[in-house]
Amino acid sequence: MNQTPHILDELENDALTELVNIGVSRAAVSLRKMVGNQVTLSVPSVEVVGRKLAATLIQERESDELVAVRQDFSGAFNGRALLIFPESNSLELVRAVTQDELSRTEMVDIEEEALAETGNVVLNGCLATMANILQRPLTMSLPQVLRGDGQILFELAEKHDDDGVVLFLYINFAISGRDIRGYIAMLMDLPSLQSLKELIGEFIARVVGTDGGDAH
Repeated sequence: MNQTPHILDELENDALTELVNIGVSRAAVSLRKMVGNQVTLSVPSVEVVGRKLAATLIQERESDELVAVRQDFSGAFNGRALLIFPESNSLELVRAVTQDELSRTEMVDIEEEALAETGNVVLNGCLATMANILQRPLTMSLPQVLRGDGQILFELAEKHDDDGVVLFLYINFAISGRDIRGYIAMLMDLPSLQSLKELIGEFIARVVGTDGGDAH
């Protein structure tokens, strides 16, 4: 079961899922411009779990090495965003981004750059949209490409891992029939998650006020 308390109630979780879906939809539009084909990104579920459980969830789903694009964010709430792929998907993603115009050798040469740019488009698009809806600015760092397993990506060796939580999203990627799937994880400590919870509460209040009590 979850190693953290239920930080978000059902309404807050639904609102956060809606925010993430809007953010990911915007990111999908930007990614479509890069790959020149239809892109579908969907977020079936949003879970808040401890870092250890998040690492376990990824390892249960993925037996091979992982590639992640990492960007730190700061503002009304702080944390780190990761776009995570099975390593076996990474060249397929580069192939999509370069629209099948490069040889395998050329793709390997630009893989890191292409992954970083893709991660930047998805993570920046998603988080910037969420920040705009929550009416708070966020600053994003430059993207960095990491490789390893869930333990490495979530830095479980760090001494303060117990108070770290992970906002864990499983994203279904579909790029013109290509077999590409990924995850987004947002790592935040409890104070940052509390700040996000308060902003979500303000967002819900605005929606309820606008819709006359209907919080859809």
